[in-house]
Amino acid sequence: MSWSFEKLFETGGRPLGGLAWDGEKMLFADVNDNSIRSFNPKTRALNVERKFTNRVNGIAFGSDGTLYGCQEGSRRIIRMLSDGSSTATATLLHDVPHNHPHLLVSDSKGHLFFTDCYHHLLASGPQVFPMLDHQSVLRLHQGPRPQSHWEIERITFDTTRPRGVALSPDEKILYVSDTTNEPGGLRQIRAYPILGDGSVGPFTVMHTFGEDYRGVHRGAEGMCMDQDGNLFAVAGSKKSGAGPMVYVFAPSGGMKEAHPLPEGLPANCAFGDAQGDSLYVTTEDGLLLRATQIGSKGLTRL
Repeated sequence: MSWSFEKLFETGGRPLGGLAWDGEKMLFADVNDNSIRSFNPKTRALNVERKFTNRVNGIAFGSDGTLYGCQEGSRRIIRMLSDGSSTATATLLHDVPHNHPHLLVSDSKGHLFFTDCYHHLLASGPQVFPMLDHQSVLRLHQGPRPQSHWEIERITFDTTRPRGVALSPDEKILYVSDTTNEPGGLRQIRAYPILGDGSVGPFTVMHTFGEDYRGVHRGAEGMCMDQDGNLFAVAGSKKSGAGPMVYVFAPSGGMKEAHPLPEGLPANCAFGDAQGDSLYVTTEDGLLLRATQIGSKGLTRL
């Protein structure tokens, strides 16, 4: 049975991106408006929570309860504190600035995994530092002592353009959507086993998106997990393939369900609401959508 999606908010074309449930409201990034907005499902109130974010896209709560954001306009991950201020984390990978962080996920150990991509919009300020020669998943963590410096490690060495990232409930599998959306390019959802030393092993391909006479099928962007270890991924467009969709994959890798979205170019997804059984979807063309009581409950590490 297909889910029914309602439109909660639209920007008129500005892209929406990251999503994070704070226990009361769904936070979502209005990327080019440089703001983070919220939707309260009890009151249906829409509010601006933060301004001047410099193109924060992916957002996630860390194990410390702090909201972290991928600040694409400054090429860094920031901590957004409850008093309204923000602090920067590390920006260097082996003494070289990384690319534009896109989406992220946190684990119970205080690590933040984020996809580090090229972006057609330049970062703020003089363009002194070139992009890296790779687009990879990176991991950000803080040292063991209070006030320790932040450090970044490279996790994937075989990705082309990683977009979405998710962790299994037991934190033993790292899921990555590697998506170029170019003819002959890569459009895969991959599962990487996380090894004992924190590195990842060889990946398994969970799904590959194809192409037809109308063009390539737009690959997966954002992803999220439910409590049973099922992976939810948003992908597709009306130009080719099956159209904009939410795909549900079992932990074993097989596709369980596919649910059409009414419109839009899906960008990200996350579970929310009091029972955790509503799925929110943002789109690149500025829509916030929600399907309620979908029969799954979201995985949260708050």
